[in-house]
Amino acid sequence: MLAKLQKQLIVAMKAHNVIEVGAIRMLISAVKNLAIDRYGVEAETKVSDTDVLEVVKKQVKTHKESIEAFTKAGRDELAQKEKEELDFLSNYLPAELSDEDLRAILSKVVSESGGLEFGPLMGKAMTAVKGQADGTRVSKMLKELRSFT
Repeated sequence: MLAKLQKQLIVAMKAHNVIEVGAIRMLISAVKNLAIDRYGVEAETKVSDTDVLEVVKKQVKTHKESIEAFTKAGRDELAQKEKEELDFLSNYLPAELSDEDLRAILSKVVSESGGLEFGPLMGKAMTAVKGQADGTRVSKMLKELRSFT
């Protein structure tokens, strides 16, 4: 996936697509930093698609928070730039589970976990959804299923 990003950077640069170039550069940089932290010297050869996906999710979350902050501050031009980058980054995320599919998976997790506290239950739930649902959605639905507040 990292190699794909590097190829897309070249394409975006040739097309003079400023938004994509900025988003891809930021993403590649974050992936390389994560790889160096985890794998050391031979970082780039050991980067997995899972590592890249983890970074994409963090970047998406950061962009969502930035959009909210810029909108509240009345900085619509910056919010729009963040939205465009978010739209681009979202292409790298796996498809989101529908509410019905998510509810089915979480119901199974709840029934199998017995009386677990919310924290450990959330951990099991996030493992079960395998990145196909946002943590906020999972938390909200778990609370509905278990009547946590």
